This record gives sequence, C-alpha cells and structure tokens, in this order.
Amino acid sequence: MDVRIEQSWKQHLMPEFDKPYFVNLTNFVRDEYRTKTIYPPAKLIFNAFDQCPFDEVEVVIVGQDPYHEPGQAHGLCFSVNDGIEIPPSLQNIYKEIHDDLGKPIPRSGNLERWARQGVLLLNATLTVQAHRAGSHQGKGWEEFTDAAIRHLANERENLVFILWGAYAQRKGESIDTNRHLVLKSPHPSPLSAHRGFFGNKHFSKANEYLVAHGKKPIDW
Repeated sequence: MDVRIEQSWKQHLMPEFDKPYFVNLTNFVRDEYRTKTIYPPAKLIFNAFDQCPFDEVEVVIVGQDPYHEPGQAHGLCFSVNDGIEIPPSLQNIYKEIHDDLGKPIPRSGNLERWARQGVLLLNATLTVQAHRAGSHQGKGWEEFTDAAIRHLANERENLVFILWGAYAQRKGESIDTNRHLVLKSPHPSPLSAHRGFFGNKHFSKANEYLVAHGKKPIDW
C-alpha cells in the first residue's frame, strides 16, 4: 500500500503498511472521512512525521488523540493552529516551561517550531471524529504509533521520550532507559497537572541530556 508520509519514515514503517490491521485501519479511516467530519484534515494525518524526519528526531512527546473541535487539530499532539485559543493542557505546558526555563508564555499554540527542531509530537491515535474524544481509539492507530516508537527506540541513540500520564507511559514501557532518557509525570491536563506535572522540569532535563550527548538544546 502506498502511504503518503515523509520518505525516511516511509522506509522504516513500510512493513506496517501491508499488515492486515493497517489495511483495515485505512479502510475505516477513508470511510469515516467520506461520511463524517473527522480531524485533522486528511492531508495532515501524518503531519508529525512529515515535520520531523526519522533521523532528525531528538525528543518524542506522546499524546493521546487529536483535538476534536473545529480548527484545532493539525497533526501535532498538544498543538493547535495559529489563531486558535490555546487549550488548557497546552496552557499548563507553557506555564511549566516558564517556571522551568523563565521563557515568556507564547501567544500561539502552534508547536511547529518544536517539530522543526526535532521534537516528534506524536499522538497515539492520529484521527478523531468531531466532538467525540477517543472515537478512533482501538481501530489500529495505536499499533502503528507503537511501531514508530519502537523503531526510534531500537535504531536511534540518546533520544528523550517525554511521557505525561498513564496512557503515554504505557506506550513507552519497552524503551531501553540505558539508551535513552525517559521522563515521566502526570498529564498536563487541569485534572492532573497539580499532582506532579507542575515542577517536573522536563524541559530543562531534556536539554541538559541533549547537550551532555553533544546535541543542540531545544528552544522551547
């Protein structure tokens, strides 16, 4: 099956495209886009991969599924398009960056600037039905994004995996912590941020690790 995804990722993920689960997933997603309102726009389903080629990944942030209200989702976890109100979880991420690194809080929730520096903003599920959070979970996306994480963990060295909340942490269970830095805390959602997300200093810790391994820090 020919999947329109960034070429380096295509080479690594090619074995997935002909597996039965992915064929079934593709048929399901096509039918959903044809008959319902689905986010993100179809051309942006693989935006996280397209913005951050395999060999340029330095940090992986794992989200759950795309935003499900109009104009928000554009294929990068936690990120929204310019001009869209910054969602509560991202507001809390910005607060932690401000407290951790002293950086001013941005006016835009568009995180493409992170992706261009090597931050893979990967949702576990890459599509969602409008107004129905979690509606495309359990259809096959999780197996596909597990494969992406597995390839990075097995074929790259000294990456930073940032796993907020139990869901993301389950997806990162197989990562070798001798080869990579794995940072875990509660989710930045207003429901859980005060249980340990605030004060986790993940952004400075990520940069310290990158610099220690001869890499550029991320301009968060």
